Amino acid sequence: MLDAPIARAEEGQDPYRWLETRDAPEVLDYLKAENAYLDAALADQTERREALFQEIKGRIRETDLSLPSPWGPWLYYRRTTAGDEYPRHYRCPRPADGSLNVDEAAEELLLDPNALAGGGFFALGAFSLSPDQNKLAYSTDTVGDEIYRLYVKDLATGEVTELPFDDCDGSMTWANDNQTLFYGELDDTHRPWRILRHRLGTAGSEEVFRDEDGRFFVHCYRASSERQLVIISHSKTTSEAWVLPADQPEGAWRCLAPREEGHEYFPDHGRHEGDWRWFIRSNQTGINFALYHAPQDQPQRAHWQELIAHNEQVMLEEVSLNAGAITLSLREGALALIEVRPEGAAPYRLQLPDAVYSLHVQNTLEFDSPVIRLRYESLNRPAQVRELNLADGSQKVLKETPVEGVFDADAYQSVRLWATAADGTRVPISLVGRRETFGQPAPLYLYGYGAYGHALDPWFSHARLSLLDRGFLFAIAHVRGGGDMGEAWYRAGKLEHKTNTFDDFIACAETLIADGYTSAERMAISGGSAGGLLIGAVLNKRPELFGAAIAEVPFVDVLNTMLNPELPLTVTEYDEWGDPNHPEVSDRIRSYAPYENVRAQAYPPLLVVAGYHDSRVQYWEAAKWVARLRATRSNDALLLLKTEFGAGHGGMSGRYQALRDVALEYAFLFKVFGIDG
Repeated sequence: MLDAPIARAEEGQDPYRWLETRDAPEVLDYLKAENAYLDAALADQTERREALFQEIKGRIRETDLSLPSPWGPWLYYRRTTAGDEYPRHYRCPRPADGSLNVDEAAEELLLDPNALAGGGFFALGAFSLSPDQNKLAYSTDTVGDEIYRLYVKDLATGEVTELPFDDCDGSMTWANDNQTLFYGELDDTHRPWRILRHRLGTAGSEEVFRDEDGRFFVHCYRASSERQLVIISHSKTTSEAWVLPADQPEGAWRCLAPREEGHEYFPDHGRHEGDWRWFIRSNQTGINFALYHAPQDQPQRAHWQELIAHNEQVMLEEVSLNAGAITLSLREGALALIEVRPEGAAPYRLQLPDAVYSLHVQNTLEFDSPVIRLRYESLNRPAQVRELNLADGSQKVLKETPVEGVFDADAYQSVRLWATAADGTRVPISLVGRRETFGQPAPLYLYGYGAYGHALDPWFSHARLSLLDRGFLFAIAHVRGGGDMGEAWYRAGKLEHKTNTFDDFIACAETLIADGYTSAERMAISGGSAGGLLIGAVLNKRPELFGAAIAEVPFVDVLNTMLNPELPLTVTEYDEWGDPNHPEVSDRIRSYAPYENVRAQAYPPLLVVAGYHDSRVQYWEAAKWVARLRATRSNDALLLLKTEFGAGHGGMSGRYQALRDVALEYAFLFKVFGIDG
């Protein structure tokens, strides 16, 4: 067995800052030594990891066809093939009978990511067809740093042209002339900061919009009607939008509402009572948003008319537009709801089979389509694509993600629990396990995130069955800082209220123990990115409450990162965490930052995973944290760091590579919990 690597500690406030010197030989040597130590520490799990990988892979239909999407004369779809890491993209002629039956003899291969990946990292950014469907604009990242190369493929000839632009964010938006593309560019801090216009066949591009404010991300998209283009510049708290007719790519963009601190609004374009209109989701009258509309030729704020008023109990999260209906994505009582408002008919809400679930509009298809598609899943029910008839509300399951082998959704029980935080706030918990597991304390995997207003709606996992079938329970803590209970829930877990996130998670863990679902020594906790901050913070506060922990690309060096505006995305994060250049904010962040608060106490076994090319959470955050833990803690529980040298923020890119990462995580838990089989 190898000895655990001990990182050199230098004098000063940050003794492991030397690990931030990317590509330095001593840094690479240290990271590789940690990887070697992990391999040695888990050497007895090699066969189990392979068995877990094969077990999980065996539940997934390796050769499958996605549900085709109709557009004009074509059906578009993806096909996965056994042995391939990525799905291939195809199209075939749309059947005259209106069915979704694929004609393999007439299909065209549009893009093969397996060939483009060449066995290494691969991420597909844009996949955008021109309005006449004769050209495909796409972008690729082959490193993991989220910097993309841009390409255009002529679908008639197969010719591919690489566009000669650097530092691209991967977005590509067509104008209606089928010749003009708008794309985004990154600044030195990796922020999408300007939009440029490129006409095919020319060498250069022209800037059409830029935002010098480091808090704002800039993005361009086509409206639902396909008749308008929108540029939106958005910080965590404020937005500003500019619009342009899609058939006038060289025209002048118009601003709907000049930015006003705290005003967020998001425009789309569609029809209302027979007229082309702008629809604007805005928080100008309340934090849960209202919906407004305005004439096509007068989109400015002075002309906005209220269509759906603000509701203090219901969050208006999204608006989807079709020719015959407006579809609202709502959130009430920690549940996602969908309300449809058909043209000329009474509004209705959808009825669903489970008490706890995930639901969203997956695809509005063609603007004039009478149906849309919904994605529905729960902790015990695989994802379904449902077709919703907008006029009458009828639903039809078009496709359910298959689970190969023996599987019965009803063999698993999904429940909603509530914990009470220290300040009296009730915090929802979603819990699933095999029915026979309930009734006695069991090993339990508790997951959390709690940032950016992101809601952790329950989701199904093929891999998770390997935990549940071995007697685990799986739970999600819907803590403040996320969007699970609406905008107020998010605001109650950010900035000066950030510690509510940690207190809520601890309350959820204590409730699961007190109610007999698990015990402290059999509870594993996990989170990634900002969820890794959560894991690091609660380990410092209550290490005895947990039996094991997993932190993926963890944002644990919060204070030092937020003090360095040269790092990617730092300035835009001030609205989430605060600007530590102000002493009171610096003190607040320092009080909970995981790296600064490592203490000489016993920590549970911990697995930490980092991506070397991660542009959002730098690899050294995990490395420095592990180094300080190893030097400071009072015990010698298993402490492992794995640096993925071929990955970015999202981990390894291929589907089989991702499954092997899950198998590693589960094998780690089985080892520390002493679970056989």
